Amino acid sequence: MEPLFEVVVFLAIATFGAALARRLGLLAPILLVVLGLALSYLPGFPQVRLDPTLVLVGILPPLLYVAALKTSVPAFRLNLRPILLLAVGLVLFTAFVVGTVVHLLLPDLPYSICLALGAVVAPPDAVAATAVARRVGLPRRIVTILEGESLVNDATALVLLRVAIIAATATDGGVGVADVAREVLMAAGGGIVVGLLGVLVFGFLHKRISDPLLDNTLSLITPFAVVFAAEEIHASGVVAVVVTGLGIGHKQPRLLSAASRLQVGAFWRLTQFLLEGLVFLLVGLQLREVVRDLNEPFGRLVAITVAVLLAVLLSRFVWLFPATYLARLVPRIRRRDPAPPVQVPIVLGWAGMRGVVTLAAALALPLTLADGRPYPRQLFIWLAFAVIVVTLVAQGATLPAVARRLKLPPDDPVQDALSAAAVQQQASRAARDRLDTLADGAPPAVVERLRGLLQSRTNLAWERLGGAERETPSRAYARLRQEMIDAEREVFRAARDSGKIPEEVLVRAYRDLDLEESLLRQETDE
Repeated sequence: MEPLFEVVVFLAIATFGAALARRLGLLAPILLVVLGLALSYLPGFPQVRLDPTLVLVGILPPLLYVAALKTSVPAFRLNLRPILLLAVGLVLFTAFVVGTVVHLLLPDLPYSICLALGAVVAPPDAVAATAVARRVGLPRRIVTILEGESLVNDATALVLLRVAIIAATATDGGVGVADVAREVLMAAGGGIVVGLLGVLVFGFLHKRISDPLLDNTLSLITPFAVVFAAEEIHASGVVAVVVTGLGIGHKQPRLLSAASRLQVGAFWRLTQFLLEGLVFLLVGLQLREVVRDLNEPFGRLVAITVAVLLAVLLSRFVWLFPATYLARLVPRIRRRDPAPPVQVPIVLGWAGMRGVVTLAAALALPLTLADGRPYPRQLFIWLAFAVIVVTLVAQGATLPAVARRLKLPPDDPVQDALSAAAVQQQASRAARDRLDTLADGAPPAVVERLRGLLQSRTNLAWERLGGAERETPSRAYARLRQEMIDAEREVFRAARDSGKIPEEVLVRAYRDLDLEESLLRQETDE
């Protein structure tokens, strides 16, 4: 009973923190981490020790899956070069820089365990990057690159961490190049194969399911089934989940019915909201547990912490500028993708927030080295925790100001509206042609009503080009229809209360009115 009570309390606090962040105009991940830091020292508040397996197998897969579902595969493919340069190249570069710095400061430790710490702190967090980038309102391409990086970089870091731990704990003379190649091939290649099989199997099942509840249940099972299958063959569960999510998300319009898409989308929005809030709160709650077992001299602790933080922060900038501009010395790449303004790599460099994966990976570090001798594991966990807090709070809190100060050229809303209107015109023409072929024998009033509805949708798309200076006909329609819906609801509620209609009739009427109101709000908010 007590563990369940604690979970409910944590979810309630996470929800309150997210609501407070919206009210104050703050980023929810930052406020929740700070709230967790404060609560960790509150007398009597439950102390939580984060289980790395729970994070890497229970929390990370659904978050990665829903992020992959919402990622545009064409945009991901178009930005594949910068995504891989960050998700693979930068993670490896950061890991080796941090590992070298720690080895220089602690020369008695083998390089392999120092590299393991580098792998722990190297990957920016998927949840933090998505939450912060979208809230800040960065240009669409930057958001795509950050989201793509955060989907893939965990796999790179965890594979490198696995290799480094094997080297640090090996008792047979170390790890050779062939061993490393085999481990990487099995983790990455196996993850891709399992992910593609997941697309085939779960895509096949989604295609043959028409019940929204069953579709929703299958969608919940998918990331866990893929992870378990990948881990069973020692492949990367992260890669498998991302590949499956990208494939299912790209094919979703043809796999799921309209009712299933609405229900699955609502379910994952709620799940993502709760898990993200819980994750950042739990990160903050680890402070007391992390600090309690530290026994390093204060001066040495500060020096090592500052050195690791500088290595993490600076390595991202050192990598980003050459990666952004040197590749464009190749004429073919320069013609296809001109060099962006200098503000772009600066913002990308400042958006390297770490999160719960870093802490979970730190907690998964081995207890002893190959020969059984101890190493400062608790110091490593503290360093990972310090990197999370500093990058998330300092960088996350200042990223909006940095983006505003740099005056990044925003996406052109007029061009977006023009493209949408042009496509809507083509869609309306196709719908009108389909209606004309099926109109024979249908009541003329029904056909005219459908043509009027089609014309209204086309007009709405073009009206968005006019801006918000005046009330468009569609907005006037939405405002007046909303008042009418409220009046209808009141009549149905009064009839239910007086016993004129049963509860079932009220529920059906409210469902229809709620759906219409949701459509009105969606059309006017876009």
